[in-house]
Amino acid sequence: MRFLKLILIIGLLLVSAAGAYYVFFLPDVSLLKTHYPLVEYDAKTKKSNITVVSSKPKGWATTKEVSKWVIGAIIVSEDWAFYQHEGYDAKQLKLAIQESIEKGHLGRGASTITQQVIKNIYFNNDRSVLRKALELILATQIESVVGKNRILEFYLNIAEMGPGIYGIRAAANYYFSKAPSSLNAQEGAFLAMLLPSPLRYSQSFRQKKLSRFARRTVDSILDKMVMAGYLTAEERESLRGASLAFEQMPEPEISTPEETETADPEQQDSAHEIKQEPPLNPDVSEPEAPNTTESEASEPDDLSAD
Repeated sequence: MRFLKLILIIGLLLVSAAGAYYVFFLPDVSLLKTHYPLVEYDAKTKKSNITVVSSKPKGWATTKEVSKWVIGAIIVSEDWAFYQHEGYDAKQLKLAIQESIEKGHLGRGASTITQQVIKNIYFNNDRSVLRKALELILATQIESVVGKNRILEFYLNIAEMGPGIYGIRAAANYYFSKAPSSLNAQEGAFLAMLLPSPLRYSQSFRQKKLSRFARRTVDSILDKMVMAGYLTAEERESLRGASLAFEQMPEPEISTPEETETADPEQQDSAHEIKQEPPLNPDVSEPEAPNTTESEASEPDDLSAD
């Protein structure tokens, strides 16, 4: 009982602190109605920085210039309820809080695509409760001011998808030598698989062969795309057992030990679990993804997950 009271008091203090910060320091997200986030990457330090600029960055891809399968793959793997929530997923947030209390530390992020956009434009990699509170405030704001389609467009253009690779256009060219509009469902699922840990999970590309973890994850994303209506059962079946283009290339140099890919169960659960609501898409997918029911779903932060 005392522990719960302490948690409540701490929560109230954090909310108060967040409120004070909100009044005096939080950025004005309405600027993003006409401005764009620009990712600048320093190859020497291997660090990136995002600034908000008035003109569209070079290589920018609109949602209409991105394959519907890529969009579907990213939504079902990163934020199943993207078209239902108002910036944050209350159910996933509740589960994350419960898990954090049980473990005694912050666990999975449960961040939505909207929250990831906010975090990467305005915050650093701090995982504090205060940062999450401020993130929630801004996520709610940007949803009402900017709208889903533009938020998704931001995400597609600032997400890290490999070593020094930011945005869907750069990723499509790097991995498949294609334009974003030409990517197929399996290629989209591969790119979605990278998002929780791009440097680690892109080892499959460097080795020119999907690891068992990568194969399982790509297959899982494709199955979820069928459930969400982004892919037909026939289309899914035609991809079963298929190889990606880079798997047919000559063997690359042996990777260094620090590049070894290991499946992170906690991260994998966060980024690739199915949320309970289906991703209805009024603006982007062509054709629109049909509705799925809650019973159909069986069962993430940053330029990656959280």
